[in-house]
Amino acid sequence: MKKIVGIRFKPAGKIYHFESGAFVLKQGDQVVVETEQGLGVGTVVSPPTTNQPNESGRPLKKVFRLANDKDFRQKEKNTQNEKTAHNYALKCINQIGLKMNLFAVESTFDASKLTFFFTSEGRVDFRQLVKMLVKRFGVRIEMRQVGIRNQAKMCGGLGRCGRKLCCSSFIDKFEPVSIRMAKEQGLSLNPTKISGQCGRLMCCLTFEFETYRQLKKKFPKVGAIVTTRNGKGRVVRHNVVGNCVAIRLENGPEVEVSLKDIVI
Repeated sequence: MKKIVGIRFKPAGKIYHFESGAFVLKQGDQVVVETEQGLGVGTVVSPPTTNQPNESGRPLKKVFRLANDKDFRQKEKNTQNEKTAHNYALKCINQIGLKMNLFAVESTFDASKLTFFFTSEGRVDFRQLVKMLVKRFGVRIEMRQVGIRNQAKMCGGLGRCGRKLCCSSFIDKFEPVSIRMAKEQGLSLNPTKISGQCGRLMCCLTFEFETYRQLKKKFPKVGAIVTTRNGKGRVVRHNVVGNCVAIRLENGPEVEVSLKDIVI
């Protein structure tokens, strides 16, 4: 029976599945695996199991070996090369006058290819830049334009909550976020309060949306006329966490009433 292990190459990155073979692996182990880009070093995030489904439907590649000191030194060397390539590329971009925001460079494990990540408002003709980079580094060059949310995920940072950005710490796949989610949770619709570092709606709006949606099914709708011990009134606001609603009574004052004290 084949054992399948989950491996991640970046923090909060996608989990890829490989055959563990005869290796005895545990969570946190560093391993060298064969990828479409050649060999790569990843971290075991889910121990080997026979119950892990193969979603791709294609034969899984095997773990090549456990990472050793030589592999770690190669990773450090690649990191230095990435910094050098990033600084040089920025100089070239300013020299040519390209309208692009270069924010990251990644090297393959064998240093045979450099990928440059950037954002831009439109299409960019970077052919001259690629020629300059190939001449300087003598390796394959790939320019990859990504969205602003991907930039935030790759660069990281702190959110308005004071914690590390969710996308760069544990979210491995972006989910659609809409303004309706903020409305459903009774949040301020001020864009500056519900937008993340990337300028898009905060990913955390999705975390409790479904819970709020389910809880609010037992609440009378805003605008409904209800009867309470204080008399009749109109529902003006929900307090889902407190399990109560704010009601404007017919004689004027606004009161907060528990759900159990309401007769619709």
